[in-house]
Amino acid sequence: MSNAHSNTKSIVNNYGFFPILLITILGFVWAVMAAARGGDPVMTPHAYMFMFAFSLAIFALVYGVATGKFVYNPYEYDDNVIKAGVIAIIFWGIAGMLVGVIIASQLAFPKFLYFENLPWTNFGRLRPLHTSGVIFGFGGNALIATSFYIVQRTCRTRLAGGLWPWFVFWGYNLFLCIAGTGYLMGITESREYAEPEWYADIWLTIVWVSYLMVFMLTLVKRKEKHIYVANWFLLSFIVTIAMLHLVNNLSLPVSFLGAKSYAAFSGVQDAMTQWWYGHNAVGFFLTTGFLGMMYYFIPKRAGRPVWSYKLSIVHFWTVIFIYIWAGPHHLHFTALPQWTQTMGMVFSVMLWMPSWGGMINGLMTISGAWDKFRTDPVLRLLVISVAFYGMATFEGPLMAVRYVNALSHYTDWTIGHVHAGALGWNGIITFGAVYCMVPWLWKKQEMYSMRLVEWHFWLAMIGIAFYIAAMWISGIMQGVMWRTYNDLGFLEYSFIETVMAMKPFYMIRALGGFLYLCGMFVLSFNVYMTIKGRGEALSLAEEEPFARKPDPESGLTPSYVAGE
Repeated sequence: MSNAHSNTKSIVNNYGFFPILLITILGFVWAVMAAARGGDPVMTPHAYMFMFAFSLAIFALVYGVATGKFVYNPYEYDDNVIKAGVIAIIFWGIAGMLVGVIIASQLAFPKFLYFENLPWTNFGRLRPLHTSGVIFGFGGNALIATSFYIVQRTCRTRLAGGLWPWFVFWGYNLFLCIAGTGYLMGITESREYAEPEWYADIWLTIVWVSYLMVFMLTLVKRKEKHIYVANWFLLSFIVTIAMLHLVNNLSLPVSFLGAKSYAAFSGVQDAMTQWWYGHNAVGFFLTTGFLGMMYYFIPKRAGRPVWSYKLSIVHFWTVIFIYIWAGPHHLHFTALPQWTQTMGMVFSVMLWMPSWGGMINGLMTISGAWDKFRTDPVLRLLVISVAFYGMATFEGPLMAVRYVNALSHYTDWTIGHVHAGALGWNGIITFGAVYCMVPWLWKKQEMYSMRLVEWHFWLAMIGIAFYIAAMWISGIMQGVMWRTYNDLGFLEYSFIETVMAMKPFYMIRALGGFLYLCGMFVLSFNVYMTIKGRGEALSLAEEEPFARKPDPESGLTPSYVAGE
């Protein structure tokens, strides 16, 4: 009895049971109060969702401790939470991209899946569902899963915090559900990439601080003296996104039991705060975090050292210093002071150098292994994504130049640029990371079908080509039509004429998105078949390719990343 009690106490202490239980109980009490108040009809569904989620969490915590289900082994990597993250990547990828195909089709055919009596089918509500589902659902889960994978292997230690990584995973996905359903009900702060209302923002803050602590404490207890460069990129993404989120989402709720709030900023200060956040969400969420993936998975998959470790350090410090100042280029020709616009433009142009330095470093890493680029479709995905990173980071500074921006801004050229980066860089490198991790996590020699990986590669490439080519052409045509005057000094084309001219390109864009979505279904089938065991299992000796000997103190066997 004494031993059993001692074991339970040890498990509870190691897993952070009590603080997580306290957070869920407090959340449950608030949700009950919000549901009981009943004065805000749009808040009530979310209150019940929180109640359901928190009650499940409380039950799982108590049941897990009472039955001894929580087994803490400090000599094994915590891979179960990463496996869950892989499943979440696929789920949110399919969901977010499916909504994207629907709204792309609605732009070409306005009545497509739109019903007047169902306001949630309106483009205005589905569009933020698509952007958040893909950026924060697909991309966010990819970042959490890969960062948990990378930091353990490069630090040769288990994730810190016991249950806290699971709190981060489930808490983050609860936020995504609250945000997505809120958009469909019309709950929004109307801030680009930051639409969720105040109560969802507070919940995300709690989850994100927990994420930061798990990552940092894992670094603190590492068995490697050196902190590998991928971890610096990942840490910068976590810290900066926390700062951006807190400042941009400062608001005053009308009621602490209601959904509506008012932003702390107004006018041009609000616009500046929004695009300081918006551009750096791209810069840190969609760039530095994914660069952490690049610096781990390309050397790992190629079996080659990072081409220049010194360049990777220069890349890190220059990117994080310069990127944070580039946001004002979104506000050219507005009420923002001219010097602020110019500063944003100058820092954006300066980003060419570190961005291309990182791209060259990633591409040159496979020097001596170019035969693998031809024969290994997973490595090809990883490397091609870096090429898209280089293309997007060339085009972005170009579009930030004031007089190029005069043509490009508010046109489909911007949409093409964003998707060249999102589909080509973020999406493709995530696919490569998933194809790397799934066999390693589920102890398989390789994916179920490398031929299906090849099919996925070409579906994605053709889909991207259709998408961005259509948007580049239509965007430049759109900008030129808006700026064309007749001999009398009047606009040559009405707005509706520019919209009509876009229709063929919108149809091509929808086709490109559909092909990219088909690739997601190919990925999901391949992952499912691999997990189900349709593949040759690894022997114990083969479990970690290029593995070093186990650390005598920790007993852990890390993955090899050349250049650590």
